[in-house]
Amino acid sequence: MARATSFRPATPSCATTRLAHFRFFFEAIRPEIRQYLLEGDNEAVPFSRAQRSLVYQRAKDVESRQPFGTGKNVYLSGYEWINHSLHPVHIDNFDFRVRIGGKYCKQPYSRSVFNISAMSFGALSANAVRALNKGAKLGNFAHDTGEGSISRYHREHGGDLIWEIGSGYFGCRTPEGNFDPQKFARQAREPQVKMIEIKLSQGAKPGHGGVLPGAKVTPEIAEARGIAIGQDCVSPARHSAFSTPLEFLDFISRLRELSGGKPVGFKFSLGHPWEFFGIC
Repeated sequence: MARATSFRPATPSCATTRLAHFRFFFEAIRPEIRQYLLEGDNEAVPFSRAQRSLVYQRAKDVESRQPFGTGKNVYLSGYEWINHSLHPVHIDNFDFRVRIGGKYCKQPYSRSVFNISAMSFGALSANAVRALNKGAKLGNFAHDTGEGSISRYHREHGGDLIWEIGSGYFGCRTPEGNFDPQKFARQAREPQVKMIEIKLSQGAKPGHGGVLPGAKVTPEIAEARGIAIGQDCVSPARHSAFSTPLEFLDFISRLRELSGGKPVGFKFSLGHPWEFFGIC
């Protein structure tokens, strides 16, 4: 009589289990493996390893000049170069600047083509704001405050400021969150403020406002923005001071008058072309 046998499915060996664990480990360090072992000097975006190395060298004040020659494929589409000329143009001034302000602007500003874009105190630390503004002072270019208004740290080194005003009207708001012309005029007329920028919309959050949770609203942030300490700070999805294109242009004109004739511009994320046509 045949002997009965029982079937038992195979179980993975300890070695297989360990290999599976190694797989998760290598997945976790995949970016580091690419960066240190596999990545070419000119591959990564938005900045390649060669570009990052150059920045690190200059920040440490060590030799940063590159030897003559190139490691790039000069035949690829998009490669840029400078052609020789028998009569090259002589440039007397390398401090490239653009005059901002038309005939109705009493205090036009000669702005550098190289500036610091909008980043708020709160998103950046106090030391970061200090460092950026000191760089603006040393380099003679402008520092955009971001939507979080002008903090005490923006004022320490005296670098030129572009004051950005969003839908929360931080630094120039009433307790209810509306625009306060007296508070605006008081800050906008400070000599360090060179231009005003109106932020119409949240670029990363279409159709939505912004929220800074109350736990992050420190006394310093509350002081700069004119809000209550420890309470949620909300940037509404739209401005309350205007609604139509004509009202918006009237608001721009009003800010120019309140600031003593300084340039006033605006920025927004284009969603509907006809809205921009209406402003034009």
